[in-house]
Amino acid sequence: MNDPVQRRAAAKPAPPPGREDSNTGFAAIWRKPATRYALAVAAVVAAIVVAAVAYANRPIGVQVAMIERNVPIRVFGLGTVEARVLSKIGFEVGATLAELHADHGDRVSEGQVLARLNTGEQNAKVAKAQAALLIAEVNITKSAATLEKARAVLAQKQEANRRKQALAGRDVVSQQAAEEAIRDEAVAKADVAVAESEVESAKAQLTDARAQLQYEETMLRHRTLVAPFDAVIIERHKEPGTVIRAGDPIFTLVAVGSYWGLAHVDEARAGFIEEGQPVEARLRSRPLESFTGRVIRIGLESDRVTEERRVYLRGENPPNRIYLGEQVEFWITVAKLDNALLVHSAAVHGYDGRQGTVWTVEEGRLQRRLVQFRHRTEDARLEIVGGLPASARVVIRLESGLREGRAARVIEAGPK
Repeated sequence: MNDPVQRRAAAKPAPPPGREDSNTGFAAIWRKPATRYALAVAAVVAAIVVAAVAYANRPIGVQVAMIERNVPIRVFGLGTVEARVLSKIGFEVGATLAELHADHGDRVSEGQVLARLNTGEQNAKVAKAQAALLIAEVNITKSAATLEKARAVLAQKQEANRRKQALAGRDVVSQQAAEEAIRDEAVAKADVAVAESEVESAKAQLTDARAQLQYEETMLRHRTLVAPFDAVIIERHKEPGTVIRAGDPIFTLVAVGSYWGLAHVDEARAGFIEEGQPVEARLRSRPLESFTGRVIRIGLESDRVTEERRVYLRGENPPNRIYLGEQVEFWITVAKLDNALLVHSAAVHGYDGRQGTVWTVEEGRLQRRLVQFRHRTEDARLEIVGGLPASARVVIRLESGLREGRAARVIEAGPK
């Protein structure tokens, strides 16, 4: 044993029975591969936990809203082109349709002749009524002459009766002659009364004949269809030769300048709509053009199925030709906000149309606030009108890791 290390190991006294050198035991355990692997894994896990805790508690960057100026609030409505004055016109009597003087797409003026029915039968009735009127006028002349004659006879009888009564008083004529004179005067008075009644009867017959002629002429005029107002013909329903019944539509007319738009607006968005508000419209057939107008009427009854309100709008610069029933998109400007704080509805929790909860940054920490809203923009942003402290900033984009009390770093969003 010439090696000094071996001599020292041999000279070292042996430990008591049952006891082992602690350093020697730890070294033996450490020399085991499983122990070294477990300790390494534990160290890695601890480092990951520490890093995760530090990462989770780092100040999070959040985007907050800024005050925006001159923000228009527009309500969208989908609708169609309609006509305020639309009439289906036809004849008040029935006959064969003889003439048509207008067609689809024509523009007609008030009083312009559009169509006529066969007038042969009615012309005969008018002629008969005219003859009856002539007869009544002749009867008036005849009855007047008869009355004049009766009055002349009455005057003669009255004078004769007066003379005979005077002579009878002087016994120049007999009493019988005097009585006959009285009777003749009474008969003459009765004849005058009859003649006067005949005159009144003739006048009544004349009035009846005139009324009958007027009726037949009116019925003749009913066989001519004229435009009731300046209009555009939308449709022609009948052709010449068709037997028409009273009331059958011949043309569909739309009054010139009576076009308007009918927009269906969700009831939840219709509360701020008022008459006179400006409107922007886009026709489906002309998507590259924009037309302007105004709200002129708001329907007093909503659709119970679709829960939409009817809003009527009149255009200020309509196209030259309008097509009824064409689909139109409407944007009604209900307000313009001078200064507005807006947050997207996706960043609001529990929104009920009036209020909801948003995330805020207050003194560098995240908080949750119940705030009140008013207007909603067409891109689904909500106007905050109450519930915010003066120094609070509203988070407009939800990020993962948001929790109350966490430190936050503010990132201001630019105006849209």
